Amino acid sequence: MSSTTSSRGRRRAPTRIERAAGRAAALQKPRVILALLLLLALTSVMLLDGYLRAEVGGDQRVRTGASADKVPEKILDGGPILTFQGGQATTVSVPDKTIALTFDDGPNPTWTPQVLEILRKYDVPATFFLVGSMVSRYPEIVRDMVAQGDEVGIHTFTHVDLSYQSDARVDREMRQTQLALAGAAGITTTLFRAPYSSQTDAIDNYSWPVYQKLGKDGYTSVFVDTDSDDWKRPGVQKIIDWATPEDGKGASVLFHDAGGERSQTIEALPRYIEKMRAAGYTFTTISGVLEKQRAGQAQTAQQQTGQAQGAGPVRNGSAATRLQAAHRTATGVTLYEGKALVAAVAVAEWTVPALSVGLTVVGVAVLGRFGMMLLLARRHHRQRNRRRFSWGPPVTRPVSVIVPAYNEKECIANTLASLARSTHPIEIIVVDDGSTDGTADIAESLGMPNVRVVRQQNAGKPAALNNGVRNASYDIVVMMDGDTVFEPDTVRQLVQPFADPSVGAVAGNAKVGNRTTLIGAWQHIEYVMGFNLDRRMYDLLRCMPTIPGAIGAFRREAVLAVGGMSEDTLAEDTDITIALHRAGWRVVYQEHARAWTEAPGSLKQLWSQRYRWSYGTMQALWKHRRALTDRGPSGRFGRVGLPLVVLFQIVTPVFAPLIDVFTAYSMIFIDFRAALLAWLAVLGVQLLCAAYAFRLDREKYRYLLMMPLQQLAYRQMMYLVLIHSCVTALTGGRLRWQKLKRTGEVGTPAGVG
Repeated sequence: MSSTTSSRGRRRAPTRIERAAGRAAALQKPRVILALLLLLALTSVMLLDGYLRAEVGGDQRVRTGASADKVPEKILDGGPILTFQGGQATTVSVPDKTIALTFDDGPNPTWTPQVLEILRKYDVPATFFLVGSMVSRYPEIVRDMVAQGDEVGIHTFTHVDLSYQSDARVDREMRQTQLALAGAAGITTTLFRAPYSSQTDAIDNYSWPVYQKLGKDGYTSVFVDTDSDDWKRPGVQKIIDWATPEDGKGASVLFHDAGGERSQTIEALPRYIEKMRAAGYTFTTISGVLEKQRAGQAQTAQQQTGQAQGAGPVRNGSAATRLQAAHRTATGVTLYEGKALVAAVAVAEWTVPALSVGLTVVGVAVLGRFGMMLLLARRHHRQRNRRRFSWGPPVTRPVSVIVPAYNEKECIANTLASLARSTHPIEIIVVDDGSTDGTADIAESLGMPNVRVVRQQNAGKPAALNNGVRNASYDIVVMMDGDTVFEPDTVRQLVQPFADPSVGAVAGNAKVGNRTTLIGAWQHIEYVMGFNLDRRMYDLLRCMPTIPGAIGAFRREAVLAVGGMSEDTLAEDTDITIALHRAGWRVVYQEHARAWTEAPGSLKQLWSQRYRWSYGTMQALWKHRRALTDRGPSGRFGRVGLPLVVLFQIVTPVFAPLIDVFTAYSMIFIDFRAALLAWLAVLGVQLLCAAYAFRLDREKYRYLLMMPLQQLAYRQMMYLVLIHSCVTALTGGRLRWQKLKRTGEVGTPAGVG
């Protein structure tokens, strides 16, 4: 009876690996959700930035020539200020010899501060009709504007013609601008000017319902008496002339402090102020006009009732009083939502340009890597396949093949059968790591004379490999996975580089055996292109980061000298490879030593495998970070190999989904053709590299038809895997050797097409 179960039949206590797996499963879902939320947040930031620039949800339509037969004549012929006091539409005119100076389209970081400086110098108040997206991007300018005593109104959030928009869109444009004002300056406003509006006689049957709706919501709509047309940049003198009212009449005068190059406006404004003052004009705000009207009405009413006797004249209010008429102090939810909006925009304003620069750098680096891979892979292939090339005298002495196995009953027989056909003398050591499915019994039952089965309690793959190294009889050890099959000539090809005494380890050519499924075909492309082209490049650069667990060979003395396979990381293959580099050994790639391995058959299993690989790689890189400052071979790897691995196995995959998001964003909102051509160009470079890799490995090109979809799917998955791995690293998580479900479908290599 098992020691974990009492005579009374109590439930068996979970093993270490079961407990570790349970902890991993419990932590995996929150990490995946975090990765998805991060991608969603970045996508949202991009959409917000596009919305602020009117690229997302923008509408460039401007209505002209519409009928106005439904608009009351008194409105069309009335003054520039439209109110709905008591539910009745009323217009107010600017008093004679009075200028209500107004500016549209700001704030702008270049021109608005210059306008404010001129107004401050001449002690002139003005009313600024602000675009909400600009307010949220430049809140400090709005704060200065309000603190100076100027007045602000709404010019919509995205500068759209509201006559084309639904009621919901109109409400959204107004509310978002109010929130932007609340977040920027702690106020809201009752003033509104519609984009593309002019005088009241331009109100038509489509815009009139908008003004009525906004009037019911408490807004005062402001139009123009005199337009400087400064946006046309006609020259300073024409701007001044066009902004001047006729015959001493009062006017609501329009200038622009944004929306284009405004140097002529900046030059014309002080001359215009001086001219109008010399003509006896005073300057006020829109609220100042309304207060003067109310004061006049009050005086008239008092005189009519005889209550005006002995009363002094009604004076215009101070700047603060004028402002209180249009501005409201933002409080409660509005204030906090406004601050949140401004903060979100600040994040978008910083994040999107940073991401753009980052993606540009990554794109250049990726294209550079493709170019370097093609050049070095070609050089590697030509160098190693020359007739005169030789590692030295042929290696003919026997070697030890170590097969770590945990619950490999579906595969172990095929693995050992393939080794039995080896053309090179070998001993086979199967290290059974506490299997519960009879793997060890199957291996022993085959009755192969050169097979030894070593049993151990479940301790993980590194421990199994170290146990195999200790039991090895020969000075060269070949390591392979229990689900892998070798070709007859694989071992002989794999060990030939050991004729060079500087070679400490050799990476073989791992191939996907179960490539008939979509996931298998994707991994086949990845193995041929990504792994094997990379290994050719790393070989020539002498900084090979990983010997694949499916097929690798080592000098036994080198493995023992660096302490064997470490349990410090999940990527024991990467860990031992870097350790050998740091110890001064050379690690090479042998393309003709082929192994056929069973790749994960489902996305869940693929996730589990890549998670272990990426997390283990991060652990190994961090463990060997001191190589960056070392000298000799260790320093060479640290300053060449480590940066390459970090850039192309961690940084690039993290940015990869954003490339797709940016591409989709550009296709929808900016330039579909240019974005599509750029994406196809990058894909073309990838296809070129993949085709060359397939040619070198003599693979069939038909699998490349799946590459566009493979690129899209892999980018998203590897992003999630890497974020998952980063979170695990930051939270101090630790996983043990994870066993993937095997089917045993990779039998003999001869049957692979």
